[in-house]
Amino acid sequence: MSEDRSSSITRRLPPGTATERWTGARHGMATTYRRADLVVLGVGVMIGAGIFSLAGRQAATMAGPGVILSFMIAGITSMLVAFCIAELSSAMPASGSAYTFTYVIFGEVWAWIVGWALVMELLVATAVVARAWSLYAAQMLADLRVPIPAPLAGVVGQTEGFDLFTLLILVLLVAVVALGARIGLRALWIIVVAKLLTIGAVIVIGALHFDQGNLTAIPAPPAPVPAASETLQSSVLGLLFGQTDAFGWFGIFAASATIAFAYIGFDVVATAAEEAEDAPRAVPRGIIRSLMVTTVIYIAVAVVMVGMTSYDEIDLNAPLASAFRRAGVDFMVHVINIGAVLGLTTVVLVLLVGLTRVVFAMARDGLFPRSLAKVNRTYHSPTRATLVIGLAAVLLAEFVPVLTLEPLVVIGALYTFIASAAGVIRMRRTMPGLPRGFRTPFSPYVPAASILACLWLMVNLQVVTWLYFAVWMAFGLLVYLLYGRRNSLLATGGGRPAVDPAYGNRGRHRR
Repeated sequence: MSEDRSSSITRRLPPGTATERWTGARHGMATTYRRADLVVLGVGVMIGAGIFSLAGRQAATMAGPGVILSFMIAGITSMLVAFCIAELSSAMPASGSAYTFTYVIFGEVWAWIVGWALVMELLVATAVVARAWSLYAAQMLADLRVPIPAPLAGVVGQTEGFDLFTLLILVLLVAVVALGARIGLRALWIIVVAKLLTIGAVIVIGALHFDQGNLTAIPAPPAPVPAASETLQSSVLGLLFGQTDAFGWFGIFAASATIAFAYIGFDVVATAAEEAEDAPRAVPRGIIRSLMVTTVIYIAVAVVMVGMTSYDEIDLNAPLASAFRRAGVDFMVHVINIGAVLGLTTVVLVLLVGLTRVVFAMARDGLFPRSLAKVNRTYHSPTRATLVIGLAAVLLAEFVPVLTLEPLVVIGALYTFIASAAGVIRMRRTMPGLPRGFRTPFSPYVPAASILACLWLMVNLQVVTWLYFAVWMAFGLLVYLLYGRRNSLLATGGGRPAVDPAYGNRGRHRR
């Protein structure tokens, strides 16, 4: 294949090349994940500390007891997207998730844009969650009355600046991921089981103090909320209409936009497709089953939260913990703290796994330096990529006020979700013969509904979030023009298709 720099907008990665090309030890990933492992992977990344606070905060400020419906709406929106990603991952079970799907369906430039958004989403999320882990760990020690040595008091549990706990959790989990997926998988199983046990305790004991009268006001009476005085702090929707309502039906739908952040992460399961047994069938099931489990758990916790306390009496600082204190069950505060720390630990771990696989895939295609795609022969893991990513996460978490950047995770994820949904519609038209282990039901209506739902959630984000996202994407396009466009394997002749590019491999989906 001759060098083809003029057609970088249209050149596409053949589907067979995406799934069958990488057979050597240098760029091949070992098979690690079974079907149950993929479900644990999804649950591990989706259920974090927010499960103990998100429902209470949204109930108190936006949705009232209707927050239960907000969780259902966000869950349905996520499920629509999950169907689309499930089909794409069953047809192209390779590392890279939405990046690889876009490369095959739309072309290299679009793949780079989606991959760049994925890198931002996962990197910022890793830094944000690591910083949140430090805050919860410090709070847990304080509630347990474990003293922190005076010399360390100023560098533990800090929202900004150097934080020792943030550094320690990132270094530890980067080491776990670098040493191989099997080690990380064992740790993930242990922590997820412990996390689910603590959440189960919260649901069962909270149900004992349930007051059905707290759910009678669905929807709660609406209350006008003026738009933010500063344009950049307004949501796009608020900027357009000038005033929005809290509570009522509008509040229920508006809360679903924030709650959608809790479900983000199910797409990370697709990044492990190349390491999964029977990936064309196992990965779609892992995505959908983990999202169903997560949705049920979130709704159950939301019901307990608003059932224990009237929405106008919720403590915003510690919604669920304060509810248990009022009920006289003080020991549950410690259970919640432990559950939060465990939950955030698995989130950071799985985010690092997903981010490593996206960078690995982009490097393997030549869009990032190829050295990042080297698989360590001892640990069967892209160790070099993991260490580079770990360093970037540490620098971001320690020197940038990352807790203010959380909306970037949401907009990055929603952007890639839209690309995936559009990919299903186009793939059905241009590659109808490509073998699939799963098909999105009612296509193209479900993908179209996914796109509209994601756009609705995006317009509820602040203007400043859109500006930050635009700057990141513009910088990424510059990086592509200066490096990726010239070093892409499709441009340099290193990406020749392994099988029929129109249909992929009709036999084995695995190498």
